Parts: sequence; C-alpha cells; structure tokens
Amino acid sequence: MNDGMFTPESVTWRVHADPSMLIGGMRALLVQALHPLAMAGVEQHSDYRADPWGRLQRTVEYVMTTTYGTEEEARQAGRVVQAIHKRVRGTDPVTGKTYSAEDPDLLVWVHAVEVHSFLIAYRRYGSGPCTDADADRYLAEQVNTATLVGLDPALVPASVDDLRDYFQSVDDELRPSPYSRDAAKVVRNPPLPLPLAFAKPIAWIPGAAAAGLMPRRLRAMHRIPWVPPADAAVRVAATVLTRAMGVLPDPPQVRAAKARWAHAEPEAA
Repeated sequence: MNDGMFTPESVTWRVHADPSMLIGGMRALLVQALHPLAMAGVEQHSDYRADPWGRLQRTVEYVMTTTYGTEEEARQAGRVVQAIHKRVRGTDPVTGKTYSAEDPDLLVWVHAVEVHSFLIAYRRYGSGPCTDADADRYLAEQVNTATLVGLDPALVPASVDDLRDYFQSVDDELRPSPYSRDAAKVVRNPPLPLPLAFAKPIAWIPGAAAAGLMPRRLRAMHRIPWVPPADAAVRVAATVLTRAMGVLPDPPQVRAAKARWAHAEPEAA
C-alpha cells in the first residue's frame, strides 16, 4: 500500500532527491541562526559544534523519512521531533526573552526557512526544471510536512507569495550575535571526520554556495565577505559538485519508496 505523504509525481519527490539539498540544508542553517530565539535553542540544546555532520545527518534522515517513507513512518518521525521539542526551552542571552521549541512562531520560522532554502538551492543548482507553478506546488505540499511537528496548517506559508509576505513580517526580529556567527563559521567550514579528510579540498563548496544564496543583508550579519568574482567561481564549483553527486546511487529511502510504488502499480491498475 502506498501510504506515503507524497507521491512520485509530487514536486517534493523531485526536489528532495536532488544533490542540491546539501546546499539548501546549509543555507537553511545559516539563515535560521539569525533568529535569536531559534539560535538560543540550538546553542543551549545541541552539540552542533562538536558534531556538525551528525546534526546535518539527522536532519537529512528526517527529511528523507517524511518524504519517502510510509505515512506511519513520517508521523512517527514527527512524534520523535515533538518529544525532543518538549525539552528545548530556556532564556535567550541576547534578547533576554524566554523561548520554547514548541512555540508555533519558531516552528513556522524553522519550516519556512528550510523549505525556502531547499527550493532556491534546487532552482539554482538542481538537475531538473522548476517553474513558478512548481515552486508554489512544492510549498503547498510542504504544509503537510509542517503538520507533523504540530503546526496548524493555517499558519504555514503555502505559496511563494505567502513566503515572501511571511519573511517581510519577521524581518525586524532577525539579528546577529556571537552565537550566530560561531554557527556560521561551523556551517561554512565544518570539521571533517578522519575518514572524510580526503574531501577537505572541496569541503568548502557547499557552505560557500549556501552563503551565495543568502540575501546580501543577511550575509552581512554573519560578516561573510562576498564579491561578484567569488560568486561566479562558487557557482561553477557548486554546479560541478552537484552534477558529480548526481551520478551516485539514490539514498536507501528513495530506493525503497520507488520499489514500493513500482510493486503497487499493477495492483492499482
């Protein structure tokens, strides 16, 4: 039975299987860090400095499960995240405000930045087309994902225009801090575990490409220098990297989902 959250015809399947997701994920972390309350939760309740790749891998696993797993697997992943969120609360040292990871405002921020980052990374570096209609369809599909962590669908931007309006509404809340700048340094230059030391010469590419997808003002908050020649060089390097990654086998979740759908097609007929 094909009871996944999304079908093979969805824009979500296409976007989330693309290697550009790596760049989108890093871009999301850079932007999310500029919300003081969201950054406080990461700073006080995660080990991203000691294990940035582990944190990224957990995010990837969640996205893969909610996209390509069965509906029950997706809902279970959401329940796990909600259980973790119950423990993430405290006081932000930058603003002095209290925060909770269960706060709908913070959940919408994290979701909106993540899907926006995946979308613009795909549109810049993805291997397939993405029309304006595709972009709106993707954001509408992702409302379903947002509900897995307890969000009311009515709060979630469901189109490009909705997303633009949302970001304008929270713009005044964004600000840099020593914590956000430390996080940006880790994202852009993550320490490589010994087995991946051979990749050091190209490890800078995804982080640089992620920074290149940020609005200039947000880049400046992180004190990331940027000039047009660098942008051109990064685009070329990132395009080469994502195309090379595109020849690798599908992730196991994608393979399992394709097999599940292929097995069920004769039954549907």
